Parts: sequence; C-alpha cells; structure tokens
Amino acid sequence: MSIREWPAAERPREKLLERGAAALSDAELLAIFLRTGVTGQSAVDLARQLLSDFGGLRPLLNADRSRFCHGRGLGDAKFVQLQAVLEMARRHLASELKDQAGITDARSAFAYLQAQLADRPHEVFCALFLDTRHRVITFEELFRGTIDGASVYPREVVKTALQHNAAAVILAHNHPSGIAEPSQADRHLTNRLRDALALVDIRVLDHVVIGQGEPVSFAERGWL
Repeated sequence: MSIREWPAAERPREKLLERGAAALSDAELLAIFLRTGVTGQSAVDLARQLLSDFGGLRPLLNADRSRFCHGRGLGDAKFVQLQAVLEMARRHLASELKDQAGITDARSAFAYLQAQLADRPHEVFCALFLDTRHRVITFEELFRGTIDGASVYPREVVKTALQHNAAAVILAHNHPSGIAEPSQADRHLTNRLRDALALVDIRVLDHVVIGQGEPVSFAERGWL
C-alpha cells in the first residue's frame, strides 16, 4: 500500500502539519526528506531500511558521499540536498546565537558548538569570541589535530582574540572518540590559556568539550 492510501493522520507530511515535526519518528522524518520510495517500498519503508543499514539517523546524516550514495534510493542529488539542509541548520543556530543580546543561556552556545564540532573526524580547537556584553563577534577554528599543550599555542589564541577586539572567549574542542570527559591535558591547557588571556584582560568564560551526548562544561564543573 502506498503512503497516499494511508489514513491522513498517519501520513508523515500530514502528521507533521497537524502535530509538528517533533511528533514524527526518525523514519517518518527521513521519508519526508526522501519524498518517494522505490519499487516495492514506500518512502517510510525505505527510510526504515536505510536507518537499519546505516545504524541509525546520525550515522546516515554523517556518512561521506561514497557511503551515502551507495544507499538504496540515494545518490548525489540527495547527498547535495542533505548537505544543504545540514548547513542551513548550522547557520540558523549561528544566527540565533549572534542575534542574542548576550549569551545568558549557556545551552544555546552548547547547541551551536555541538552542531559545529560533534561529527568532525579529527580534533578541532575553536573559540567563540565575545564583546563586552558577551555578544558573539565570531566563531573561529584555531587548530586541528591532537589537542594538547604542544599543538595549541596560547600566544596565537591571544593574538586572534586581540584581532577581534574580544572581551571574553568560550573555548571548545571535540573528542572524535565520542567521550567528552576532559583529560588532564585538557585541564592543563585551559589553565594556560586562561592565564595568558587574563594578561590582556580577556576572560575565559568556559571551555566546552564536545563528544556524543551532553557536552562537558568546565565552568559548570567549577574548573574556571
């Protein structure tokens, strides 16, 4: 039976319009993205198969072009469409963050940083540079590779913060392993950066470690 023959309340598009996107399952959301099924499978059936083949929604969304395009009913057109959707979501979060009068809700910053860093295949060290009212000036990727005292240079972080005329920063980096728990090296590096930036009157408001699941905030743990 095709989706058109389903009761209206069970069709993904109608269900979304009636109850909102949050009411839909992963398969139903993916079916709307796919728009059509393939021979012998409705869009929802195909979506369920793809979720099973890829191991869930997140691995499917993070698949590289080659892996993604090998999925049944997928291809370059769908890959391009998906990348555009994901980038729009990231830019939407960035716009929301910049439109705030100041970062008063740490969770909005966490959501933005998670969208930027959660699925990177390598470690990336970044910073949100803020003005005196804690409004976002810019987000910048500063270093790539293994994050430790030898690969992140406090002098360069200070230099970049001064170039942006920042009054405060939120530091962030990811753990590709998915485990967000900070290492001793992370804590040592944060202390070095905090002390270096303090010399030029720039505050480190937080250092956020992104993995899978909830980010870890140094500020919330009382480490700053």
